Amino acid sequence: MNKSTLFVLPALLTAFAANAQAADDDANYGWSAVLKKAGLEVSSTEVKNSEEYKDSPNAELSGDSETVTKGIFDFSLINQQEKYKWDNNLFMEYGKTKLRPKEGPNVENETADKILISTDYARKVWRYWDADVGPFVNLAYQTEFDANEGAPRTKIARGTTGIKMFDGPIIKNLYAAAVGEYDFTYSHDKTSKFAYEVGMEASYPVREGVTFNFDSYFRDYVAYSSYNPHDFEYELSLKADLMVDIYNGLAIGPYAQYFRATDRGSSKYGSSTILGVEASYSGSWGL
Repeated sequence: MNKSTLFVLPALLTAFAANAQAADDDANYGWSAVLKKAGLEVSSTEVKNSEEYKDSPNAELSGDSETVTKGIFDFSLINQQEKYKWDNNLFMEYGKTKLRPKEGPNVENETADKILISTDYARKVWRYWDADVGPFVNLAYQTEFDANEGAPRTKIARGTTGIKMFDGPIIKNLYAAAVGEYDFTYSHDKTSKFAYEVGMEASYPVREGVTFNFDSYFRDYVAYSSYNPHDFEYELSLKADLMVDIYNGLAIGPYAQYFRATDRGSSKYGSSTILGVEASYSGSWGL
């Protein structure tokens, strides 16, 4: 899959959405297509003649030029019935920073790279806080567009099962689960892993046209079939944004994202923090 797909698909779906009729909220059952998010973040800093100002205390004149680009695409085909929900999802994100220093060659670094294909089946057994509650099973395959320098491309098959609360007015997804992974990223060292995971996705309407969104998970690995120093012991992901509706599904707002993990070969954790502004489109259509 070419990286350009990440940016072409949102544009095509946005054009389609402009001519499509939104799904009726009262039509609870049947198939629907849901574009949860098609977002693009782009920023550019262009510094001219910085070598003349290398001793200047003003970083706007002495700094390096850089371009930061990130795309997100989150799309689902959902079958909603009285007793169950079946969600088939494609999530893609890719981010890159291109640094153009005043001396030396340009440097490019990936800041995000993930492709996740999943199918999720959840039973509706109870109702709590106006949300459905029941057991679920999720099968997923995770990979990436480009391999990191010096490392192979991620290839992980994952199965998750547990209990969750979903589709509430605020709590969209709250779960606790057991996780089994088969990691064949390193062809010479295939590893089976077992973990437990908890996660939450929530959306709160601050006021009309303004929504606070929060998405997180924590996965703790407790067993491995073999030793690989690059396998995580745990991973934590947090993301929050405050989106302001602009027009007919288009929104813009600030976001913050934090990821932290420790692998088996390191004594200290690694983390990344991203602060930015995102423009995105979302919509749903009955099929």
